[in-house]
Amino acid sequence: MISIIPFEEKYASNFKQLNIEWLLQYFAIEAYDEYQLSHPVEEIIDKCGYIFLAKENEKITGTVTLMKEKDDSFELTKMSVTKDSQGKGVGKLLMDVCVELAKEKRWNRLFLYSNTLLVPAIQLYRWYGFREIPLEVKSHYSRTNIKMELKLI
Repeated sequence: MISIIPFEEKYASNFKQLNIEWLLQYFAIEAYDEYQLSHPVEEIIDKCGYIFLAKENEKITGTVTLMKEKDDSFELTKMSVTKDSQGKGVGKLLMDVCVELAKEKRWNRLFLYSNTLLVPAIQLYRWYGFREIPLEVKSHYSRTNIKMELKLI
């Protein structure tokens, strides 16, 4: 049974480790990643953001973060699922929670930065209705080559 739970400080090391494993598998850890992952309460929660965790049999198997850009616009970021749990629908469960929260809070949009090498992730985002939008010349991450948005209102 997989459940999605809100972040608690006791899971800070799980949150960091899952994201580091994912980053090292595909890219590299950038300074911005390291700082956010090492300070999730200060960098995400205290700035009106959200962190959700997927939990399966007492093991944390996935993470996702919603970071506030402005009152009605949040960035979906730090989505990671353990290798062993990929293909079990964990990403979909994490996305469900994020989209439902955004609708409940009546946010205007969710947006994300990604890389087109991550084909399953891009497919998942498109399935939820995210559409590609112009990418700024400089984003938070050097690995970014696509920006997507889900308009909610």
